[in-house]
Formats: sequence, C-alpha cells, structure tokens
Amino acid sequence: MPELPEVEVLARHLNRQLAGRQVRQVRVLIPKLVRPHRTEELNQCLNGLSFQAVGRRAKFLLFHLTAGNGATVTALGHLGMTGRMFLQPEEAPMPKHAAVALQLDRNVMVFEDPRRFGRFNLELSPLNTLGPEPWDQAFTADELFQRLQRSRQPIKVKLLDQQLVAGVGNIYACEILFRAGISPRLAASGLQRKQVERLHQSLRNVLSEAIDTGLKASLDFAGGTDGLFYFGNNSGTTTSSERFLVYGRRNQPCFQCGTPVVQYQQAGRSTYDCPTCQAEGKLKL
Repeated sequence: MPELPEVEVLARHLNRQLAGRQVRQVRVLIPKLVRPHRTEELNQCLNGLSFQAVGRRAKFLLFHLTAGNGATVTALGHLGMTGRMFLQPEEAPMPKHAAVALQLDRNVMVFEDPRRFGRFNLELSPLNTLGPEPWDQAFTADELFQRLQRSRQPIKVKLLDQQLVAGVGNIYACEILFRAGISPRLAASGLQRKQVERLHQSLRNVLSEAIDTGLKASLDFAGGTDGLFYFGNNSGTTTSSERFLVYGRRNQPCFQCGTPVVQYQQAGRSTYDCPTCQAEGKLKL
C-alpha cells in the first residue's frame, strides 16, 4: 500500500500537471469508489472548476479546486492498495481498471484501482481524526514520548496508528525501527527517552529519504508499464531490495551485521527486523 512518501511524490507530480487546468467532465466507471456521492453529484460539483493545487495529508491526496466566482472545493483521493492516478491523452483507450476519469482540455486524469480499495470523493471526514504530520513543529520527540507512554501496544503496531503520527504504514514502520535500533516487539510505553529520541529522528530521516528517492522515479503510468512506483521506477533501475534495509528481506543478511533478517506477524501485518541490531535494550549508535 502506498504510504506517506509515495503519496507525497505523487502529489507533487500531479500538482505540476494539473495546476490551472479545468475539469470539463467527470466520468465514474466504478461507482463504489466515489461513495457516498452519486456520479451526477460528483460531476455537478466538479465540472467547470479549475485545479488550484494538489497536496497531501497523511496518505490522502487533496485536490483543491476553484470556481470562477472564487468558491473552493476539495476532493479527496486515496490510492488504497493498488490505485494509481495519472494523465493520459484524451484519445488514449481507458485503462481496464479505471474508476474515475476527469476530462481536461487535451488530457484525461485517470484514477485506476484494480483491487478497488481506493476512493475519490468530496468526503473529508477521514481527515478529522489524523494525528500530526512527521515534520509538524509540535511533533517533537518529547511529545512522541508522552504519547507512547499511554500505550502498551508493541511499538511497531503503535506506529501504524494514524492518530499517533499521520502517514506511516507497514513498510516504513519496519525501516524506521531498524534505523533506530529498536525491536518491533517492545511495548510502546517501555521505550526509554533516548530510544524515543532516536525513533523520532529515524522517522523523519527515513521518510525524507524515501521522498527524495521517489522523486527520481518515473510516474508516467500511462506509458503502459506496470509496477507500483514505491518498488522502483519504471525503468527497473531501483528495486525494493536496494531501497529497503529490512522490509521484504526475509532470511537475507542484514546489511549492518550479517544476521539473517526475520519475518513474523504483528496485528495481521508482516514485520521484518534484524534480531541482532534490534535486540531489546540494545542502543544503536
């Protein structure tokens, strides 16, 4: 599932392509993905509006549009597990799994989602319960420490709580904990302040580096290539095994100490860690 870095990269990419362009028609091909709205309602709300900017909040894409009279509308997009959003020429055939198509001047913005877990609508209530962004000024190591003190969940599971910090998912939770030298099994409330300080710094560093890496990838999904961009660009020059230090590397040697990376389940999700570098109580310098 695309996480904060991938959504941030896509938001910047779409912002460059969409800013100032007008929606001329909305076509809904999979009504389920625009609920609670009906096709006619979505077309009525967006038709004639112009994109002002595309932004991100947690794992959500925010499409800010304006009308000629200055009225504003925000559409919310979520990629689910397999969703993609891209522009294609208006004469190009519609992709097999296209869910929503926004007709622009010479292009069509397509939202396709083979597994149909994503969404594109005007319902902003999912944003109401989100915690701080990783780089928010108020999200300090001390604030994180205080929040973790109230939870006995394993720290890996707690990092997936979008009310704790917005945007972290399973892939980057594994990477963040490895870089911080913290076992995913440790209770959140059991982390020492020094460990939380490392966790806070690792969280910001891992996500920032992932964004920088993603900005080098191709997002031209209309070119007929497959593969989700967080597993490398379309030319295949960057792979997940090169990018990730533990995620997806079961039984492969740890890049730092050579111990085989282990995989196990936590709250129904796969966790990867190095049992040596992330041994409980071990401080990573």
